[in-house]
Amino acid sequence: MTLTLHWLFCGVCAYLLGAVPFGFLIAKLKGVDIRTVGSGNIGATNVFRSVSKPLGVLTFALDTLKGFCGVQLMPLALACLTGSAIDGMALPVFCGAMTVAGHNWTCFLGFKGGKGIATSAGMLLGLSPAGVGIALLVWIVAFVSTRYVSVASIIAAVAMGIAVWPLHLNTQGVWFPAVLTLLALVAIWKHRTNIARLRAGTESRFNFRRAK
Repeated sequence: MTLTLHWLFCGVCAYLLGAVPFGFLIAKLKGVDIRTVGSGNIGATNVFRSVSKPLGVLTFALDTLKGFCGVQLMPLALACLTGSAIDGMALPVFCGAMTVAGHNWTCFLGFKGGKGIATSAGMLLGLSPAGVGIALLVWIVAFVSTRYVSVASIIAAVAMGIAVWPLHLNTQGVWFPAVLTLLALVAIWKHRTNIARLRAGTESRFNFRRAK
């Protein structure tokens, strides 16, 4: 295969991997169409709130795993197929981005998917573990402070988009942190409905206390 076909093969496989709607499938096993309850989103947060907490955690883990496998397994599969090692970060970044795109715009649900936070976290775990660590710490602080999952996710995406520059600019060049920052901006854009609800005062806030 030519180089173009190599990238096309990996891109399509990565997209289809990301397009697997785990939140939708897991909720369906409980007889729930996750698109019709709660926020209507197929992601882990809505499964956590609308179906069950353990299944929400499972959805988050599987969506994260999609992103990590997109970065790690797709280039490895191509290397095995061609018999030659894949050099550089360009192909892993491309595959990771296609995995996130598959989750956000899944072909299996009419190109309507999740917000991509968990899948992006998995992708970034394979590309920038230090950046993910910073974003996770920021997410925890923001979540505990505000009790809004959406606010914590948006702030963590901002932190990630900033952190990758000092972490990778000297080693990878401008393109690498620029692409990761662009993906962080996409994650923020996918939260535009949450931002609208926050402005209207209707966004759901997590309650740490058990309901009586």
